[in-house]
Amino acid sequence: MSIDAIQAALKTIKYPGFSRDIVSFGIVRNVLFEEGKATVALAITSSDSTIPEQIKTAVEEKLQSLAEVTTLEITLEAQEHKQPLKASKDKDALPSTLGGIKHIIAVASGKGGVGKSTTSVNLACALDQLLSAQGKENAVGILDCDIYGPSIPLMLGVNQRPYVENDLIIPLENFGIRTMSMGFLIDEDAPVVWRGPMIMKTLQQFATQVKWGELEVLIIDLPPGTGDTQLSLVQTFPLEAALIVTTPQTAAVNVARRGAMMFGKVDVPIMGVIENMSGIIDPVTREKESIFGEGGGLRTAQDLQTELLGQIPLDSHIRIGSDRGIPIVLSNPDAPATEEFLKIAQAVLEKCKSPTPVE
Repeated sequence: MSIDAIQAALKTIKYPGFSRDIVSFGIVRNVLFEEGKATVALAITSSDSTIPEQIKTAVEEKLQSLAEVTTLEITLEAQEHKQPLKASKDKDALPSTLGGIKHIIAVASGKGGVGKSTTSVNLACALDQLLSAQGKENAVGILDCDIYGPSIPLMLGVNQRPYVENDLIIPLENFGIRTMSMGFLIDEDAPVVWRGPMIMKTLQQFATQVKWGELEVLIIDLPPGTGDTQLSLVQTFPLEAALIVTTPQTAAVNVARRGAMMFGKVDVPIMGVIENMSGIIDPVTREKESIFGEGGGLRTAQDLQTELLGQIPLDSHIRIGSDRGIPIVLSNPDAPATEEFLKIAQAVLEKCKSPTPVE
């Protein structure tokens, strides 16, 4: 019997309460098989103390049913997560580093390549403009939680190293936006080859050792997917709500919808849907050509019983701004995309007190 066959058997075991299997969630750390003995290492982080034993029992039952497996050894590394905090909870329950933040909002997609980070950066800049007009300067932050592919530093034009003051990391700042990213802590060309526990430790440090100060809004740019890292993030930070980014095409819509369901599992409301790459707008006629299809953002919003907050058109200046570290909201204030980002930012500020729950 091969290790691949054991992995295939483990892929039939679902994480309790989810449709995804324990292998795709990254829970299975190592598998060995030799002379009838199967050895499986599991690493599970959960706020529910019963989950690790449920998974271990399911693994035992599955592998013991295989005729070729005569001996079984399962090692279990279980770490307890705190229950996700709500924005309405007592401020005393928050880490002191997060206590000065009024609203923490996640931006998620479920799928890579839909422009989630670009949306996060431009949304942060749009929020900053609106809040500055209210006399609230430097009131927006963005936390880049894509451990393996951080792109926020490039898009915000920040390439320095943060410094430490009284054992706390001071976030870097550009365009009035405070930001922290894994990209500040590693060499530009260095790959991040980490297992789950190292990622969890880093996320804990982002929550408890970054001195954000007083902020109206902290945007958390989540990595794509719904695996171990994403679950840990939503259970580490006291998220008020989540924004879902998709493109109009069906492939992105289906993944975004499934990814958004994760937030319902951890009681984080969905604030709305943002449709990116919505079409090309003719600069003269203002007519839109929907080259990636149309209606995907609206379908996603309807399926999630929330609102479509805006449709960001395709514009080469968005890409140029991201590459140069000057978001389009700042470089092209009259662009249709900028108008849309500002509209979405206004809706976010209005909805901060009343996000829509996911059933």
